[in-house]
Amino acid sequence: MDDDVPHPPAARLGLCTAVVALGGLLFGFDTGVISGALLFIRTDFGLDSFEEGAVISALLLGAAVGALGSARPADRFGRKKVLVAIALTFTLGLLAAVSAGDFPELVAARAVLGLAVGSASTVVPLYLAEIAPPRLRGRLVTANQILLTVGILVSYLINLGFAGSADWRAMFAVGLVPSVAMLLGTLAIPESPEWLRGRAGSGSVPRAKGVLGSPAARSALVIGVTLAAVQQFGGINSIIYYAPSIMARAGLPAADSITYSVVIGAVNVVATVAAVPLIDRAGRRPLLLFSLGGMALSLLALGLAFRLPPGPVTNVTALVCMVAYVASFAIGLGPVFWILAAELFPPGARARGGAVCALVNWAANFVVGQMFLPAADLVGEGWVFWFFAAVSAGAVVFVLRRVPETKNRSLADVQRELARRSGRATADPARTGAAPVVSGRG
Repeated sequence: MDDDVPHPPAARLGLCTAVVALGGLLFGFDTGVISGALLFIRTDFGLDSFEEGAVISALLLGAAVGALGSARPADRFGRKKVLVAIALTFTLGLLAAVSAGDFPELVAARAVLGLAVGSASTVVPLYLAEIAPPRLRGRLVTANQILLTVGILVSYLINLGFAGSADWRAMFAVGLVPSVAMLLGTLAIPESPEWLRGRAGSGSVPRAKGVLGSPAARSALVIGVTLAAVQQFGGINSIIYYAPSIMARAGLPAADSITYSVVIGAVNVVATVAAVPLIDRAGRRPLLLFSLGGMALSLLALGLAFRLPPGPVTNVTALVCMVAYVASFAIGLGPVFWILAAELFPPGARARGGAVCALVNWAANFVVGQMFLPAADLVGEGWVFWFFAAVSAGAVVFVLRRVPETKNRSLADVQRELARRSGRATADPARTGAAPVVSGRG
């Protein structure tokens, strides 16, 4: 069981977490920095609306490829080597963006950054989950989500700082500081003890494809893919990407779009930090249920605000609902999805299963990002937000029926619980990809 795996000592554990979670910071920075940089890139390169969309979507499509493509190398070569490659890819992508001379070069740079972002979204939480003892696993994986939200906020602040000089290249260049730090740091961290144990036990790379057919893995895949889709079709990136546009449509002044983004980003960080002590105390399921319920109620009220006559009260209500929605998401569904994606799968399928979940998440992100404004124009913002509310409310029922509690449980014990829920015996470790356990508590 994973309680027998020699986890790094506390000081080393903290260092490993800080280094690897820089991947989360870069994830957030590279997805957020374009919102301000594009205001000036548009002028310098003379971009039309289609080309602006291509600059944004190149990262999302690259992330989908990176999320799925990182699984096999992580299983074959180890988590550490892939993390080094991710840090190097972040660095090369940022250098390419800073030096881009025209539209095609910038799109290519964004695609490279997307590969790094997608790979980081899969491998960073996976590594953190595998090095952490059960009682700290939720907090360590949440550190990645915290730095992700910090990365988004930092990118907004950097955009604000360089807006006066219109220096979009400097906006990208700031990201080189954490990317080089991650590159140097990942060279010094140890390999995942879980991966080493699996390697030593099997004598070869685990057969992830076969393990994904086990009852526990099938159940994990249903849970992970569903929550991945809910995270996006619940509307979060519509708020993150289009907050100023939504505020303007509600009648609020949106002249300073970057300032509005900073406010939303700050709420995102504060609520995610608030989740840290709760992840391993309250548990994953209670946080998910609270989060999804708060999201549904906030979206219901936000949709109603768009159906009422405009006025000061309606406008303030819309703003409050957006803040409440972001806070509800960040304290639960935001971090818990990534934790569960790293916890639920058997060892031989952990990288591949997490990659599939990340792929679905990025694909849904792309669809929602592309369709939000056209859908709002077609049926009205109120109906779009009510759709998001319905998705969130439906997810409450799904969590109650399908999602197990993983708090303070060994990764091997989680497999037994999932297999039990599937109505199948778990005595044979080869079926679940997990070693037999004597006690499931950390």
